[in-house]
Amino acid sequence: MMIEELENLDLVASLRLVSEKYPNKVVFSTSFGQEDQVITDAILKNGLAIQVFTLDTGRLFPETYELMDRTKARYKTTFKTYFPDTEQVEQLVENKGFNSFYESVENRKECCGIRKIVGLKRALKGNEVWITGLRAEQSENRSSMPIWEYDEINQIFKFNPLVNWSFEEMETYLKDNNVPQNSLHKKGFVSIGCQPCTRAIEPGEHPRAGRWWWEESQKECGLHAVK
Repeated sequence: MMIEELENLDLVASLRLVSEKYPNKVVFSTSFGQEDQVITDAILKNGLAIQVFTLDTGRLFPETYELMDRTKARYKTTFKTYFPDTEQVEQLVENKGFNSFYESVENRKECCGIRKIVGLKRALKGNEVWITGLRAEQSENRSSMPIWEYDEINQIFKFNPLVNWSFEEMETYLKDNNVPQNSLHKKGFVSIGCQPCTRAIEPGEHPRAGRWWWEESQKECGLHAVK
């Protein structure tokens, strides 16, 4: 797959090309954020052969669950939902309590690993392409991402169709296509993850400042880690 080929196509055309080159082996992970809702709309409205899945950590906002149901109803579809391993969650809570992630970066990454990474690996297994809603503007860690790359950790191609989109372009798409959005976006929440780990941001703050807000520099959960 040529990066140049994808960069010269619009969103729907690029998604269609990938789905046709890797039939029945392309999946899209959504956390129902604004970027993900753009891609969800493009996939489902155009009937593209791409499976949409989500990771339910068990600690999401009620507003996120509400959006899940609204999105399913809007597009008359269902999503594959992956949950954490019950025994792993039980052991974590028994040994460290419900909110151990506040105590150290290591504890937080352990929680993310159990609640997200394990499910992700199940979702990606047997597939060849993983589509994400990552944008270069979102964080320093993502600023140099290509539109197409190989994820060594998960042994899968990763397609980032919105990598070069601006925040304004994303908002325009959502508005023009009347795409369902999380009601928390109107309350200062830009990047929305688990409820205990997300807060609204203040004007002028970095878009991901509200994620793991008690940490100074760690702003990734590990889903998009690189070697």
